[in-house]
Amino acid sequence: MPDLRRVREMLLGAGYTVAGVREALGAVAGAALARDEIVPALRATRGGSPVEVLIRLFWLQVAVDARAIAADDLVAAGLAEMSGGELRALLRVEPLEAVDGDGHAGYVVSDPKVRPGSGVVPADDHVVGAGGASGNLARLVVHRAVDNVLDLGTGCGVQAVHLAGRSPAAHITATDVNPRALELAAMSFALSEVDGAELLQGSLLEPVQGRRFDLIVSNPPFVVAPSGGRRFVYRESGMPGDDFCRGLVENAAHYLNEGGYCQLLANWLHVDGVPWEERVGGWVDGCDAWIVQRDVQDPAEYAELWLRDSCEAGTPEYQARYAEWLDHFERRNVTGIGFGWITLRRSERPAVRIEELRHAVEEPVGAYVRDVLDGLAKADEFSTGCGRTLAAAPGLVQEQIGPPGAEDPERIVLRQPGRLRRAAGVGTVEAALAGVCDGTLPLAPLLDAIAELTGMDPDQVRAHADAVLPELIADGFFI
Repeated sequence: MPDLRRVREMLLGAGYTVAGVREALGAVAGAALARDEIVPALRATRGGSPVEVLIRLFWLQVAVDARAIAADDLVAAGLAEMSGGELRALLRVEPLEAVDGDGHAGYVVSDPKVRPGSGVVPADDHVVGAGGASGNLARLVVHRAVDNVLDLGTGCGVQAVHLAGRSPAAHITATDVNPRALELAAMSFALSEVDGAELLQGSLLEPVQGRRFDLIVSNPPFVVAPSGGRRFVYRESGMPGDDFCRGLVENAAHYLNEGGYCQLLANWLHVDGVPWEERVGGWVDGCDAWIVQRDVQDPAEYAELWLRDSCEAGTPEYQARYAEWLDHFERRNVTGIGFGWITLRRSERPAVRIEELRHAVEEPVGAYVRDVLDGLAKADEFSTGCGRTLAAAPGLVQEQIGPPGAEDPERIVLRQPGRLRRAAGVGTVEAALAGVCDGTLPLAPLLDAIAELTGMDPDQVRAHADAVLPELIADGFFI
């Protein structure tokens, strides 16, 4: 592989970072580019400054004057080619923002972006760059120092670059079934100063048989597509249905150290007559699990999404391909396809939570995902007689709903302004506990005091608390 240190110095020296690109483009051109409209960005980068030249070359994929930049270094690195005094990008190099939005994480190298309406369909071994899905996963990954990490299906290496910044001492293993992806990931690592990463070719967990990790992350080829036709390796595994994600979840515990995490994005099928929670929950083995459905699409929407993604919409084959996808789902009795997150943690006494969260949550989720799993485990073991203390979660807000001037509210709601932003209707006992328990006193005397103040029977108060508190603990209202 070529020495990319000079290229890295040039990129940084020109200010080709997330902050530098944003400043050069401005809000309007930046927003248009997010919609795959490049005209405003072309207008915003006519000044010829080094960062503008790099944006035009690597981001907008237009030819630039070879005299405006260190063209020889880019050509020697295999990133661009020169012809007739012009420099054209062979690969896409994009700056990567740190997960917390505060700083430059590095660079990722990928194939040039295929834009909708271009009439160009990606190659079968096309390697995509950083995008919405990879950003979602990066923000989900637990904020925890680790010694060894597996980035399964690394693609352009985006997750490994993020993880190297968070755990600089960790040994990183990156795998992919696509040899071209490993080549480009190696370039991403070199430009991002990710040293010593191990790159292995192979499918699923085959390249790391017999090994264990503190953290496994995967933005896998989760797309559920018809088999037998054209396959895009970056998004489709070739395995039937959602079997790829199922296989990873089922086997994760065997590849994790005790307390180790596996986190991935996934699609799963909604099959007529079978609750999706039951299907996906049946994959979990030997781990605490938090499985969150963020979106559901019907078969037609799903087919349209991925046919647009591969720029097949508008081609002569589009209708036939569309029908092929619908036939595929019809044969499997598929009513919808869910998209979401899966977080696993190897545990001797697994606790599992499967839910749907469509609303916006506080980012990055990785900053508190460990607390979510801890809450599930604590809820499973909770009883008012166990002698443990509870505290109301920081920042809780209580809302009382009822007619103006009424002596008693019709409804009391506890709300989380941050994190998962849940809301729960509660009764007098839970509301009173939220106001007084701070983790210093056992529950029993607090519940007795609430019973005395409300005139309720102490045994009934404790029974009520035993019935409702586990769910409130699992939901993060009490810790």
